[in-house]
Order: sequence, then C-alpha cells, then structure tokens
Amino acid sequence: MAIKATIYKAQLQLADMDRHVYADPQTTIARHPSETDERMMIRVLALAMGWPADTSEGTLELAKDMWDTDEPALWHKNFTGDIRHWVDVGQPDDKRLMKACGRSDKVSVWAFQSSTNVWWNNIAGKLVRADKLTVWQVPTEQSQELAKLAQRSMVLQVTVQDGTVWVGDGDRSVEITPVKLVGAD
Repeated sequence: MAIKATIYKAQLQLADMDRHVYADPQTTIARHPSETDERMMIRVLALAMGWPADTSEGTLELAKDMWDTDEPALWHKNFTGDIRHWVDVGQPDDKRLMKACGRSDKVSVWAFQSSTNVWWNNIAGKLVRADKLTVWQVPTEQSQELAKLAQRSMVLQVTVQDGTVWVGDGDRSVEITPVKLVGAD
C-alpha cells in the first residue's frame, strides 16, 4: 500500500513592500512522502514571493510536481487555463525550463541546495534564449532555518523589504536574502 501525502495548512500574512503586495493567502499543502520540510517551506516561500499584485486573473497555486512531471511546483493559471507564471523548486534541467518558457508568460526557479552553484554553472549557457526565466538561490543555511518553521498548521508573517525576506511564526523569525542568478524581475 502506498504512503499517502501528509496535509499541511498555511495561512500567510504577506507584506511585500518591494512590490507593494499585501495579501493574506491561505493554502493547503499535500506534502509528498519523499518531500522534506525544507523543500515544502521553499514552496511556501515561492508562493509568497510570487503572489500577484493583481488577482483579477487568478492567483499562484501549489501544483503536483511530485506526482506529475508535467506540472511545476506552483503555477498561476488565468481563468482560461493559460499559464501566467510557472514556478519550479530545486534544480530542474534545462529542457524542462525551456519547455516551461514556451508554455508560460513567466518562469521562476527557487533553488536551495548547497550544490546550486554547480547546477547553475552547468546549465546557464543552455538557457541564453530563456528571456522569461528568473532563477533565485536561497542560501542553504537560510533554507534549513526556514524548514524549522514547518508545522501541520501554520500562520506565517512574511515581510519583504529591500530584497530581504523575514518569515516568522510569532515565536521565531528567519531572515532570507535570496540571490538572483538570472532574470529581470
């Protein structure tokens, strides 16, 4: 019998002063049995950082990348089904990223492993035509601290100012300074 997903709930209180986005998104996370707390929390961070200022064409949602290889970790589909924003977490290969750039208006990657620099150096040259792509690196120590905030039911305050992100749960706070490896936004 297969192990089932573990359900987590996250309520975010987002104050992104850099983009002037203020929202209270809530999400239910079906955590795949092989997914770590660290990866799950990077998905939550990516949700907050990619939350659209204008939600009239839908919002960013968690997808089923761990179950379906044709889906990203998160995506923003408008009401006609067009993919506005494709978000991957980890270290996807160049073919996947080029395909995503062809399918969506915007593609973001949130990498967090200590091997991110090696991965990026190996594929960066293959992505010169990917003008829709933005790649962020979360320093490993910071992503590991973020993982410690994981709980089955979470209320997280996410504040963004001058490129720095603070994520707190009322008792603890983690400072995250994502590094942009490539991209315009």
